[in-house]
Amino acid sequence: MLKISFPLIKASRIIHAPPQKLWDLLTDTTAWMDWGPSIKEIDCEHRYIQTGSKGRIKTVLGFWAPFIITEVNDLRYWSWRVFHIRATGHRIETIDATCCRLVFEVPFWAAPYALICQVAASRIAHLLKKNI
Repeated sequence: MLKISFPLIKASRIIHAPPQKLWDLLTDTTAWMDWGPSIKEIDCEHRYIQTGSKGRIKTVLGFWAPFIITEVNDLRYWSWRVFHIRATGHRIETIDATCCRLVFEVPFWAAPYALICQVAASRIAHLLKKNI
C-alpha cells in the first residue's frame, strides 16, 4: 500500500513473520542485495548496522554511493543518508508475535522510489516465507 504523508511517502506491506526475523533481515547488510532491487554490491564496516555505520553500495546503474546509518531503534526503525542526502527510513510495526507491518518511508522528492520499495517489500516477504 502507498500512502502520502508529507513530506514522506510510505510504502507498506504486512509481513507474516516474527518482527525479530524481519529486523534481522533488514539490518543484515549481507542480505541487502537479496531484497534491495537497486543494490548490486555492498561494502560496510558492520554486518549488522548500527547508528554511525558507514559504507558504500554499488547500484544497479554501476556506480558506488557512500552511506551512513543515521538512526537505529532496535526492532523498530532505521534510516540512512546516501550521498549525504536523507534516504529511505525502514520501520517495523508489530502486529503480534508472528506478524508485522513493514513500512518504507521515502522522502517526497524521491517519490518514484516508493515503487522500488514495494518490490523490496515483496522480496522480503518471499525471503521470510522461505525461511520460517
